Amino acid sequence: MPVWYKNTYFWISAALLIIGLLGLPFIKGDNAIRDPGQKPEHNLWLLYLVASVVMLIGGLLSHRQTVQQYQEEMESRS
Repeated sequence: MPVWYKNTYFWISAALLIIGLLGLPFIKGDNAIRDPGQKPEHNLWLLYLVASVVMLIGGLLSHRQTVQQYQEEMESRS
């Protein structure tokens, strides 16, 4: 049976979530997550949180498809 934690989408989503949370103004701020040489932007943390949600949705869809395919293959074998 396919397991969710082997899906890379979820791991990337978690990493983006952590980075986004670190960038919150009351934790570390945008300077903590800005790339070297990147022009200063406000609310950079929000982009990371949105990207985390997008990756999470992709992971859910991918995992659902994998489980469905697995179940269909198991049904065809019996």
